[in-house]
Amino acid sequence: MPNPIAPLLAALAAAAALVAPPAHSGQAATPPPVHQTSRATADNPFLAHPWGAYQGKMEPSWTAWSQATGKAKKHLAYIARQPKDHWFGHWNDNSKIGDQVRDYIASSQDGNPDALVQMAIFRVVPWEHDACHRLPTTAEKASYKQWIDRFAAAVGDTPTAIVLQPDGPFALCAPHGSHAPSKLVAYAARVLSAQPDTSVYIEAGAADWPMFGPRGGVTAAVRILVRGGIRYTHGFALNGTHYDSIPHEVDRAVAIAKTLAKRGYPHRTAVINTSNNGHPFMFGQYTGPDPVNPVVCRSVTTPASKTCETLGVPPTADVASARWKLPAATATLAAKYVDAYLWFGRPWLHHVGSQPFVTRRAIELVKTTPFR
Repeated sequence: MPNPIAPLLAALAAAAALVAPPAHSGQAATPPPVHQTSRATADNPFLAHPWGAYQGKMEPSWTAWSQATGKAKKHLAYIARQPKDHWFGHWNDNSKIGDQVRDYIASSQDGNPDALVQMAIFRVVPWEHDACHRLPTTAEKASYKQWIDRFAAAVGDTPTAIVLQPDGPFALCAPHGSHAPSKLVAYAARVLSAQPDTSVYIEAGAADWPMFGPRGGVTAAVRILVRGGIRYTHGFALNGTHYDSIPHEVDRAVAIAKTLAKRGYPHRTAVINTSNNGHPFMFGQYTGPDPVNPVVCRSVTTPASKTCETLGVPPTADVASARWKLPAATATLAAKYVDAYLWFGRPWLHHVGSQPFVTRRAIELVKTTPFR
């Protein structure tokens, strides 16, 4: 039987199209400020370690900042110096991935072996709309596992936090209900989580993902996570390529965590992407000329009725801070169920995270965020 959700998911594929970043590192710049509170706990990797931030040629915002002058340089520094998740994927050749990860780690830690390194893995092939039409071949499965093994070996005992396979809902659109894509994600979850100091967060979409709906969302998200190896991992990730609000995503995180606990997977916590939800809106609400490339907000005080994009809460483990002006109930829940707000989306790139880096767009994002 055809998969009933495949047409809808296929229509969303353009919203997360990816183009390979450069595959070489550069010299680190001045280390960024540490974005965490003074507390430390082994239960939260983002509180157990200082945060490293890669600053080299793999990161296009760093390249743009290093070449800029004047006011442009000042604005671009806000993005370039933040701890962010670099995306590694099929564009990183199997023969090179180990060296590339080691280079990235060295730059991110900048001489401090205790610094936490953040990365995202987007390696399943096929994925996005292709995943709705065909299954991975035997050769693709073997290549994936080899890539993951080499990635994990390069990580070793480095403190790392890894967001695994953004746009996770596409795992549910495999032909004939196949679990093949999820099994690959589960393989990565197991191998990576076996490293001594690696915390893996499997991506499970967003609270406003269209296929989910108000009733089916948690059920679908839990299905993604259970199939994808939540039994091995620290938790799950939300809102990677959407623009939904922190309160909505925290509510979804709580519901997922509670449902997972009932299914026998307690103590799973979330990370939430806030790179692009400084002026939040739900999927489908944007009415601009390009539905997958929202215009940047014109000012910090853009009315809530206008749909536009700007930077959200900067990367932090202080998820309940009064600085973020969250409802009291949201802050209380976030403190219990959310490990960190992270930037694993990339709104400064063209067309929902695809290369190239757009300098003018990046500067406007910085100028209009309410959290700077």
